[in-house]
Amino acid sequence: MNNDAIPDLVRRQWRLPTSPTRLGRKPTLDLETVITAAVRLADGDGLEAATLPKVSDELGVTAMSLYRHIGSKEDLLQLMLDAASEPPSTAVPATGWRQGVRRWALDLWELYRRRPWIPHIPLHRAPSGPNQIAWLERGLEPLASTRLTWGEKIQAITLLSGFVRQSSLLAQDLHDGRPADQAQAQAEHEYALALSRLVTAERFPNVAAMFSSDVFADSDEPTHVTVDDDFTAGLELVLDGLRVRIGEGDP
Repeated sequence: MNNDAIPDLVRRQWRLPTSPTRLGRKPTLDLETVITAAVRLADGDGLEAATLPKVSDELGVTAMSLYRHIGSKEDLLQLMLDAASEPPSTAVPATGWRQGVRRWALDLWELYRRRPWIPHIPLHRAPSGPNQIAWLERGLEPLASTRLTWGEKIQAITLLSGFVRQSSLLAQDLHDGRPADQAQAQAEHEYALALSRLVTAERFPNVAAMFSSDVFADSDEPTHVTVDDDFTAGLELVLDGLRVRIGEGDP
């Protein structure tokens, strides 16, 4: 392996040495300790709780002392992303590409449910950490026997992962924008009632037709059910399109 070709961030993600080992007393702080502390803070109070000053306070060190281990504050986010994105330990056996890809997307959805701060990390580069590569491998595996080219396979995984990420962010934004005691189904119904009085068929024929349908009907459905149903319905639409590209006919 030509170590000179491996960027420092990737070295840290794979726990490779980034500089020659120094002789003398072993340092009291290491990369694993810093990442573990940052992830713990994010799990507790969100991504904004894992700033360098707050991580340094958690560890009882100065913020400047962290840079030797993490490289930069942007690199810390990428290190946290990979460390917190451990895939499920065992894969559910899948029958066919669609079931396998669906399971992969649902597992990613559940990861973002457990750790909603992960999709808030900016994506400035392609996946490079070992856990990210494990997710990539898990996603490509069901597509291996299809007729898709490598370019199409990675495009499919990019589309699906982007759909899961954006769905998670949207659900969080809608949650933050609603009163604490209001369910999403109730908010959608009130939205339709208000706009249906303003949207006319002459000006907005399709939107008016949507509001006159039962898509936003009154419901006491809990928010977590509404969110999951919306996600799985959207996922099936994406998989329908992928089915056509794979060449299995109309969805």
